[in-house]
Amino acid sequence: MNPTAPAVPHDLSGRRVPFVCAAVFLAAWTVAAIEPRFPRAWLLENLPLLPALPFLFVLYRRRRLSDRAWVQVTAFLLLHVYGAHYTYANTPIGFWLQSSLELHRNHYDRFVHFAFGLLLVQPLRELLPQPTVRRELFVAAAMIGTLSLAYEQLEWITAVLSDPAAGAAFLGAQGDAWDAQKDATCATLGSLVAVVISYPWRDSGSPARRR
Repeated sequence: MNPTAPAVPHDLSGRRVPFVCAAVFLAAWTVAAIEPRFPRAWLLENLPLLPALPFLFVLYRRRRLSDRAWVQVTAFLLLHVYGAHYTYANTPIGFWLQSSLELHRNHYDRFVHFAFGLLLVQPLRELLPQPTVRRELFVAAAMIGTLSLAYEQLEWITAVLSDPAAGAAFLGAQGDAWDAQKDATCATLGSLVAVVISYPWRDSGSPARRR
């Protein structure tokens, strides 16, 4: 063995979880892209993935996220892919819950906004600088609230600029004038639950802190 041989760049050992997550997402997205319920609304729902996926690829190349974070990001994306296929207001799971719990509307959109906060606090936490170990969970929760509010604004602008039918399906307000505020609240509540769950292990979990 040549001791002077250069190290192999981009070693894939120990990186199976991100690869499996990517494969699962691509398979789910491909299936969901087949005959979506409302094609124009499906296109609008997939617009946020255009900047998100290259960003995740960069993170993968840098190995900045833990396996747990990759699984949580993928879980959220799968929830989104399912909702985009049917439109959030028409998901079968949402209708089943509505019937089973005697709810007045399909609450799948509320569930996904809650999952946004619950699942993405940890990935955001791992992207924060190391000196803020004790505060980073709360900073990540604040970022969730900010991102959720920003998304609601972008969602409204997109709906206004698109055709009325696709925009209404994209918003999925179901006649609720306070839908955006309730969605942002659900995301914030999800992030706070994630903080409560993760706080006892706040000093571990990030690949950067295990080096």
